[in-house]
Parts: sequence; structure tokens; C-alpha cells
Amino acid sequence: MRTSNLLLICAFLGGTAVAAGAFGAHALKAQLAATGHTPVWETAVLYHLVHSVACLAAVLAAGSEIAAAGRTWLVRATRCWAVGVVFFSGSLYALALGAPRWIGPATPLGGVVLIAGWICVGVAARKAAARADS
Repeated sequence: MRTSNLLLICAFLGGTAVAAGAFGAHALKAQLAATGHTPVWETAVLYHLVHSVACLAAVLAAGSEIAAAGRTWLVRATRCWAVGVVFFSGSLYALALGAPRWIGPATPLGGVVLIAGWICVGVAARKAAARADS
């Protein structure tokens, strides 16, 4: 399997990890709380996301054509993740420490930016595949 296809898989895994976290925190919140499965869902999301990043690191280490063809998009992904972490995790940390509730809307905005970063990884994968095909 080409490393560009593996990178595309990493992009899918990372994006779906962020989406699963949001889905569990919102759409499934009541159901998970009622059954006592919130920690189980959170553990699944944690492992999903951590291994998405591990997959990304391994593929990038193995694929020099990705670094050459998708560099711009990988840089964009890194920027999105940095901004996303500040907005998403930063707002949650602040709220947990008693910040005013008006900070709350930063959380979903950060989540969208995190997903955008994974989309950038997918674009980098497609660029690398197109370069390999030409």
C-alpha cells in the first residue's frame, strides 16, 4: 500500500476521533451517563486519537514523497491543530477552572479547526498520490 493511502487513512482516523469525541460529549451524553459508560466512550476516543497521531507519525517517517508533495498541507494541518488545541482544550481548561460561560463557544470552534487539520492531512495524501502517479 502506498504511503499516501496510509496517510489518507490517518486523516480519516484523526478526523473521526475528534468527531466521536464531540458526538459522545453532546449527542450521546445522556445515554452514556444513564448507562455509566461515559468513561468507556472517553477511553475509546482517547486511544482512537492517540493512535491516529501515532499512525500519522509513522507514515510521515516512512514516506519521503509525502513530505515533498504535501509539505504545504502538512504545515497547514500543524497550524490548524495548534490553533484548535488552544481554542478547544484551552476553553475546556478555562471552564474547568471557573471561567465565565461565554468562553464556551470557543470549544466547538476549536473542534472544527482540529477536524480541518485532519482534512489538510487528507489533502496532503491526495497531493502525494497525484505526484506518485505522474
